[in-house]
Amino acid sequence: MEYSTFGRHVAIDVWGVDFELLNSAEFLKNHMVEAAEACGATVLSVQAQQFEPQGATVLVMLSESHISIHTYPEKGFAALDCYTCGETVDPQIAIDYMVSILKPEKYYAKKLIRGVGEMEVVTPEVKEYVNA
Repeated sequence: MEYSTFGRHVAIDVWGVDFELLNSAEFLKNHMVEAAEACGATVLSVQAQQFEPQGATVLVMLSESHISIHTYPEKGFAALDCYTCGETVDPQIAIDYMVSILKPEKYYAKKLIRGVGEMEVVTPEVKEYVNA
């Protein structure tokens, strides 16, 4: 069997997100797992950390790589990223799912195409997730 090194890495900064959404590691953990499952990824483990006085980090380790979020609720800001290797799992679906949950006022996104030589950087079209 031949293995592909092809991968897609979507990183997005979201701004203007409700404090309560960004300040709950448990809420974020549940939705990050759902985002991973929505894009067809296989969840291996989940780490979530609630910070004091506010903020959270969640890392979902996937068979295909990872999805993560780090939040600054006092700023209405979160940094999310999802990397998946191979061609069958699309990290953009996981990011779209999280954007539909967080409902940011604005966002900035980039996608890296990896594992095929020099990395290609593109600006992805972020869509509201629709469960098909």
